[in-house]
Amino acid sequence: MRILLATLPLSLLLSNTAAFVPSSSSKCRQSSSLVQMANNRRTFVTESASTAAVVATASSFPLPASAASTKMWTPIEVPFADTLYDIDFDSPTHGYLVGARGTFAETNDGGNTWEPRSFSNLDAEEEVTYRFQQVSFVDGEGWVLGKPTLLLHTKDAGKSWERIPLSPKLPGDPAKILALGPNRAEMTTTSGAIYITENAGRNWKAQVKETIDATLNRVSSSGVSGASYFTGNILQPTRDSSGSYLAVSSRGNFFLTWEKGGDFWIPHNRGTPRRIQAMGFVGDSIKKGLWMTLNGGKLLVSPPLDAVNEDEYGFTEANIKTGGYGITDVAWRTDDEVWAVGGSNTMYRSVDNGKNFAFDSSANKIPGNLYNLKFFKEFGNMGWALGSNGILLKYRG
Repeated sequence: MRILLATLPLSLLLSNTAAFVPSSSSKCRQSSSLVQMANNRRTFVTESASTAAVVATASSFPLPASAASTKMWTPIEVPFADTLYDIDFDSPTHGYLVGARGTFAETNDGGNTWEPRSFSNLDAEEEVTYRFQQVSFVDGEGWVLGKPTLLLHTKDAGKSWERIPLSPKLPGDPAKILALGPNRAEMTTTSGAIYITENAGRNWKAQVKETIDATLNRVSSSGVSGASYFTGNILQPTRDSSGSYLAVSSRGNFFLTWEKGGDFWIPHNRGTPRRIQAMGFVGDSIKKGLWMTLNGGKLLVSPPLDAVNEDEYGFTEANIKTGGYGITDVAWRTDDEVWAVGGSNTMYRSVDNGKNFAFDSSANKIPGNLYNLKFFKEFGNMGWALGSNGILLKYRG
């Protein structure tokens, strides 16, 4: 059994920190033939097995017959042709965009234009080996999480960065980072470990007593299909505004929840023979319910909940005609307006809190797949959709 320590020893977490200074990537990369070759191949690279699965599913079905009742998103040009994974803003105008093969860009005009950024002490050959998966900012302080494991931290809105060393004994790989305030952040791993730092990453305090596999193997009579003798990881850990978490097992055969202050993750049956593709919170709050997407383009939505660790969630299938395209992400723009995206850049809109969806043709003629939806309520409810091949769409209504 792997028990998480209340606070990891300082010697395990730290080595000499390295300062990073953003610079123009064009200056760093012009002299590297390896990077030029990588750039030429970017549009043909599939970044993950999930991407391949979505493409394979999408190619088997025609476009929905009801295409193009709305067109509410505008493509934004970016200086990369790789998969984009995350976007975040610390003001209405200033933000960062991250993605595969060292993709890292900054905007100072609300996302209308993007400038590539790099780090002065990461040479071009090294930088393209990183896949930046998460970016999170609060009041000018930001964090970037990459793979192979790389955690960067800035206190001056990205003018300079330092690398935060992480212990090789960390249970699982870092999967999510969230800025919480001055010197504070929360990090989640693929083994279900949740840590908080209050001193800019020098120490991390565990919030969960055990990793997920330790809990499930200790409680083998959980009654959840696929949970006993579990040895896999979790996918897409998602946090709501209160600090509760939701995650899907790597095989998609069950899901897990963790309520802030709890000692362990709780496993739950998926309640359907179809595999789970993705899950999230309705309107970023467990009090409003959960959503779940399944293989074959199904979308289920639960009613409001009192707590994340419920025995029954009461999921109801939404009326959405996907033609079999997998749905990869769902986001609530308002209490009634909901958006869903998926394979082959399909987009759908609901105006009745996720009960019925209509097709949106904004990305219909753009090749690729959409993976991530974000609305920033604190900045005028601006919205963004990210995907493969450098696809970035801005909501215009």
